[in-house]
Amino acid sequence: MKASNYDQQFEFSGKAKTYSIIAIAIGLIAIALGILTNHTERTFANLLLMSYYFACVCMQGVFFCAIQYVSQAGWSSSLIRIPQAYAKVLPYASIVLIAVISLGLLTNHKIIDEGKQIVEPYLYGHWATKGLTVKGSANYDALIAAKSGYLNVPFFFIRLVLFLGLYSIFGALLNKYSKNEDIIGGMSNYNKSFKTSAIFLVIFGFTTPLFAFDVIMSLEAHFFSTMFGWYNFAAMWVSGLAALGLITVVLRQNGYMTWITENHLHDLGKLIFAFSIFWTYVWFAQFLLTYYANIPEESVYFYKRWEPEFKPWFWLNIVINFCAPVLLLMSRDAKRAATVLKYVCIVVLCGHWLDYYIMIMPGTVGAQGRGFGFEEVGIALGFVGLFTFLMLNALSKTSLIPKNHPFLEESLNHHI
Repeated sequence: MKASNYDQQFEFSGKAKTYSIIAIAIGLIAIALGILTNHTERTFANLLLMSYYFACVCMQGVFFCAIQYVSQAGWSSSLIRIPQAYAKVLPYASIVLIAVISLGLLTNHKIIDEGKQIVEPYLYGHWATKGLTVKGSANYDALIAAKSGYLNVPFFFIRLVLFLGLYSIFGALLNKYSKNEDIIGGMSNYNKSFKTSAIFLVIFGFTTPLFAFDVIMSLEAHFFSTMFGWYNFAAMWVSGLAALGLITVVLRQNGYMTWITENHLHDLGKLIFAFSIFWTYVWFAQFLLTYYANIPEESVYFYKRWEPEFKPWFWLNIVINFCAPVLLLMSRDAKRAATVLKYVCIVVLCGHWLDYYIMIMPGTVGAQGRGFGFEEVGIALGFVGLFTFLMLNALSKTSLIPKNHPFLEESLNHHI
């Protein structure tokens, strides 16, 4: 097979564009109704959930590309345009996440706690409420005061912007080198991609846990776990792989990327299968370490999630994100079947939405966040529409195949 036979351009139009715009509109309506019906706190929690999920999937696009370059993988070169499209969307996802956090952190509301009226932010009130670090204040919290050198608003935003900015810059560089490679060929741009990817993976490895600590774990600032960053990384990675698998299959079913065979799907299926097991290992390790060490400051996290409002979803989480992908993708034939892989990817993406729901809701709105209403469904649909619109638009700006990638022929003739 020759690459020249598969030079194909994606056209972003028709139902894909219409449905994504409709989904965005539903999301905006859900946000407006949530605020107008005095569910502002719940609306902010859902916005944080989906903007974090949105950014994580895009980050994994950069991570996937970097891994392929550093490992000099051949099988994936013919589908690398999809994760590259994620990388192009990452700056937009970063802006959305920063905007949601800024609004939630810098706008306040009144709550009644143990008979006292407290004014706290919609998000991160556990550490950003005024008076928590001031001795003698009615709100003084010694544990939060001890963490104030790290958990303070200016430093929090510096880290957030720095991490997302670095990830976006590396994603832009990898896209630039790939585009140049299409034009001039040769090995120079591939070598630049290799070196850039190696640097990115070091930075990403050190900063991803901090990113998860800041955005999610600090919602409950009395809880801390060294496993939490890797637990989030596993969820990010599996979600990104599931999105890649779903988009690849759907494009293939609509007449695009016809060079993708059951052999490529098999490799994607193996990755989703394997890292679903890895996610479960980290999920259980965090729980087990807390259980047998009997660490009170960590057990509070699980205690909240075993309350009646959240307990069914806590256990359903493991069923969806471990049992479903492992059982459904156990056989070789299942991994190579486009329809099976597509539906497993949908299940995994929904499962990790539930995973983030369990991470975020108990520490933000508590029992008020139980169940799923129009805010949850509508805002989730809105972000799915936004991601679809931006990603497919980015995908339409370049050829679907990197025609001068040095390993492209290997990918086009991939067989396992």
